[in-house]
Amino acid sequence: MSRELLQNVRVLDPVSGSDRIADILIAEGNIKAVEEKIAEFPADTEVRDCQGLILGPGLTDIYSHSGEPGFEDRETLESLMQAAAAGGFTRVAILPDTSPPVDNLAGLALLQQHIRNLSPGLPRLYFWGALTAGVKGQQMAELGELASCAVVGFADGLPLSNPALVRRLLEYIQPLGKSVALWPCDRTLAGNGAVREGAVSVRLGLPGIPASAETSALAAILELVASAGTGVHIMRVSTARSVELIRDAKARGLSVTASVTWMHLLLNVGAISGNSQDSGGKNALTASLAYDPNLHLEPPLGNVSDQLALIQAVKDGVIDAIAIDHKPHTYEEKTVAFADSPPGAIGLELALPLLWHGLVETGEFSALELWRVLSAGPAVCLGQTPATVAPGVSAELILFDPQMSWTVDGQSLKSRSANTPWLGQQLAGKVVQTWIN
Repeated sequence: MSRELLQNVRVLDPVSGSDRIADILIAEGNIKAVEEKIAEFPADTEVRDCQGLILGPGLTDIYSHSGEPGFEDRETLESLMQAAAAGGFTRVAILPDTSPPVDNLAGLALLQQHIRNLSPGLPRLYFWGALTAGVKGQQMAELGELASCAVVGFADGLPLSNPALVRRLLEYIQPLGKSVALWPCDRTLAGNGAVREGAVSVRLGLPGIPASAETSALAAILELVASAGTGVHIMRVSTARSVELIRDAKARGLSVTASVTWMHLLLNVGAISGNSQDSGGKNALTASLAYDPNLHLEPPLGNVSDQLALIQAVKDGVIDAIAIDHKPHTYEEKTVAFADSPPGAIGLELALPLLWHGLVETGEFSALELWRVLSAGPAVCLGQTPATVAPGVSAELILFDPQMSWTVDGQSLKSRSANTPWLGQQLAGKVVQTWIN
């Protein structure tokens, strides 16, 4: 059918700040009407009663990792896009740390040509251009050429340890008008750590990473931003002190946005111990997941105080967006000792249902607050116009059933990899339809 009428659906639109029950008419890929009751419509319209379902703008993922090119056994671009669509994401920005990395025009053109040959109706895929050649953090990549070839912005997705290089990058990029994303992490302080330093890391017998590994690097970045005047997006905020630094920077008028990854809002280091006392009552994972390598993340899961500060920072607007940071790994790569496993987990198909039940249904967030930091917030951080639910605009929408039950397993997941601590668990919440015009 070229026309659809969704009746009695809960419509969330963070752009207009609207949360209401309405009817919506969609025809030939465009929104024709959004009204309390649509009584007149063409005879060939497919009419659906959507009571209990949620309609909102498509979600935007500000950064994730692709296995292709170089590690197609982990993930291909097509499987990643299918996973994104299944999770409600209509826009996904991919970090450049592929093999070879996206640090020159030829590599970028090859990827852009590849996605043009994929199946229609998949999410829009964007690419971050590398800040440094080979994402090695030693010398600038071909920034001017990449900027002319439609990269969404510049990011290595890895820490930059040379402040002088960061300063030159910010000065050079400023006139290019592109987003810049930096991950604050001092590798010398982080050492060989695998979890957040504290009482739990001591009990676990795992090497800890101090919060200062993030906050010291963040403080240096903010000083350079103040000096250069170039706007910067701070990736992977994970500590309470980082929230304080970013809040202060915004109060001083610095051009800074920030994001937190979804798992850092839902979990803390206590999940790794499998001890409910360690988690401060904030984790739903069971003791059977103690030392699960799929909880080995970068940055590591924070302490309870970090988790609470991050949740509040999202509500306050200090943190502008939730990122998925989808990072696929094979079963063999993850089936090793916790500290020896590569950090990262998948999340494109899991984030919305788990965030909805973990934060909205518990009263931590309103439905509109969650949609804002998954849709409009990330789009603005990328310098894009957010999708909206309004008559006369293209339909970039998702229909979400918060009660639909499904099992996280190899059959239900669209992603080629299944490295997630929720593998084998029963979840509630599923995207049932996606519109991408």
